[in-house]
Amino acid sequence: MGKVLQALIAQQAEMQVVAGIDREAFEADFPTYQAISDCREAADVVIDFSHYSAVPAVLTYCIKHQLPVVIATTGLTDEVKTQLLSASKETAVFFSANMSIGINLLAKAIREITPLLEDEFNIEIVEKHHNQKKDAPSGTALLLADAVNDAVKTPKTYIYGRHGNDLENPLAELGIHAVRGGTIPGEHTVIYAGPDEVLELNHLALSRNIFASGAVKAAKYISQKTIGLFDMEKLIDEK
Repeated sequence: MGKVLQALIAQQAEMQVVAGIDREAFEADFPTYQAISDCREAADVVIDFSHYSAVPAVLTYCIKHQLPVVIATTGLTDEVKTQLLSASKETAVFFSANMSIGINLLAKAIREITPLLEDEFNIEIVEKHHNQKKDAPSGTALLLADAVNDAVKTPKTYIYGRHGNDLENPLAELGIHAVRGGTIPGEHTVIYAGPDEVLELNHLALSRNIFASGAVKAAKYISQKTIGLFDMEKLIDEK
């Protein structure tokens, strides 16, 4: 994602990369560091596509330097999510489990559709990703599941995969299923299965460019903010 971001930012007349951080040393046309705490370059915003374990250090740095930050890393623990909220009281924090505009529009559609189908339709989510993805289910699958639960009268219980010989599969459950293989950038399908009909909402990522593009849009958006917690829904609503 770092390389994809570099290529996209190079096409933005009003943006440039002033420094890069990666735990493994790499060569670039800008200064690079293995720890963000070592970075000395002045910046206007930080974009983070790293690992959930690195996010606390990124937040600490951004609070110290009063830098808006885009957190695009997935697999965050509840503790780190609490730290996001805390950091947003001291600087501007943009967080989304998926930086794709399309995925976030899908989540918006889910909130509209779900109340109309809740009483009769089972809802399941299937997500597919490349075989190098470490977390399962994906942060995006959870984002979509949370969109369902935002819209229902009674929150559903998440079931991560199904196995067994005596399952009841009640409407109160929401199944989330993860597939890993090859170089699939990302595919998410929300299935509404009711009496004699099935409705599927599908999002297919054809490349990682869509996530970088969303992160760049988020960086431009949050660079104008000073404090608070922001997400893709707020960005879309302000367009």
